[in-house]
Amino acid sequence: MAGEAPLDTVEIETVESPAASIIWLHGLGADAHDFEPIVPDLAAAGVRARFVFPNAPVRPITINGGFPMRAWFDIRGPDGPPDEPAVRASDRAVRALIEREKSRGVAPERIVLAGFSQGGAMAVFTGARHPERLAGIIGLSCFDPLPGTLGREHHEANASTPILLAHGTQDPIVPLPMALSLCTELESHGHRVEWLEYPIPHTVSMEEVQAIGAWLRRVLHGTG
Repeated sequence: MAGEAPLDTVEIETVESPAASIIWLHGLGADAHDFEPIVPDLAAAGVRARFVFPNAPVRPITINGGFPMRAWFDIRGPDGPPDEPAVRASDRAVRALIEREKSRGVAPERIVLAGFSQGGAMAVFTGARHPERLAGIIGLSCFDPLPGTLGREHHEANASTPILLAHGTQDPIVPLPMALSLCTELESHGHRVEWLEYPIPHTVSMEEVQAIGAWLRRVLHGTG
């Protein structure tokens, strides 16, 4: 990640000297504190890990009139081209976080990438392309940030890595078909996807958090 500053993070450990890490990426305009409140619920469900919540860089967002906010990449509207340079830069930043967890003694196969909306898009993007097997990938209310690139870029190391995609059927921000398209694309390249949907808008419900807790127990601890 030469020339790029490392991301600052908020971290919470649910057990002393954790052997697993969950890197959780926030959505557009949010920050590293956005998903802090769900950690006690996941800890209560038996998830023993270090939660790493990075802050995305602040950048102008086209659909918001160029107003600057934390974002993994620009959103240019339904007819605008994807912001590929920022997606690639964010991919490198997330990979750097994986490397940092490895330097702290956490094996790649004990690392989960997770995120919501834009953050979920990046979690799936990086996870499917990462050259070392990860424990799991979670994409909540998300989409493919660079459609048409997965086929030539996905890595066999994570072909069998469990992927959880969850989405609200009433989501007006990221319509359900966008998430279903990502799910279909992943499955077409051999990835194992568990799909969940809820009658909610662009948010995460408590029922969804409970399902995430059970899923994390399975991929990290072999229970649930």
